[in-house]
Amino acid sequence: MTPRITIITVCYNAEKTIPRTLRSIQAQTYSSIEYLIIDGASTDDTLKIAKAYQQQSDEAENEHVVRIQSEPDDGLYDAMNKGLQQATGDYIVFMNAGDRFPNPDTLDKVVLAAVVGDGEECPAVLFGDTDI
Repeated sequence: MTPRITIITVCYNAEKTIPRTLRSIQAQTYSSIEYLIIDGASTDDTLKIAKAYQQQSDEAENEHVVRIQSEPDDGLYDAMNKGLQQATGDYIVFMNAGDRFPNPDTLDKVVLAAVVGDGEECPAVLFGDTDI
């Protein structure tokens, strides 16, 4: 079983910072990614940038599923909860606009740490003490 990783980015008026995050996610070599962008009805070009990324990801046929929701929210935690309600992954990663993964194989290493054998269940939480 290949675990699905859901990455959630909540943002508002993040046109200057979100491109770095999008490039980082697009560069991930791990294929089973669901990427949720939860936008708080930005008034800048955040949504335009996110939609362009979604189209680019679809064209790349990299198996990343990108979904965008843009509507007013009641702040950061409301937006995070919206993302959690939509998430279908086995593991969830919150990435703020402007954050990035350190390497293109970061999620490969995280999943490798989660792979279990002999009928064991996947661990509920993965800690950062693996060498990623």
